[in-house]
Amino acid sequence: MLRGLRQLWRGDLPLARAFWGWAAVGGVVVNGVTTGLFIALLSQDLPVLALLVGYGLSVPYNVVALVGVWRSADRHPGGRLLAEVARYAAAVGLAVLSVT
Repeated sequence: MLRGLRQLWRGDLPLARAFWGWAAVGGVVVNGVTTGLFIALLSQDLPVLALLVGYGLSVPYNVVALVGVWRSADRHPGGRLLAEVARYAAAVGLAVLSVT
């Protein structure tokens, strides 16, 4: 897991794996879990802890995933259009996941 995160951060992963594995699927999983924890903690009247868990875990993950996709797009051997679409789709998707 840590090795994969390091590879992601450096942009050493193929673009498809960085985008679909880490940004799309990983983003939905991480943000879904942290949203559930956020709601559970709020229902227990623990708003500060809810914020720390809800955003303190998901936002850093989203930043790492976005940086990884961005860097992987730089090294993508295929068409530039696909790389740019992946970059901006990851940026929009992870921004939406971060604020919801």
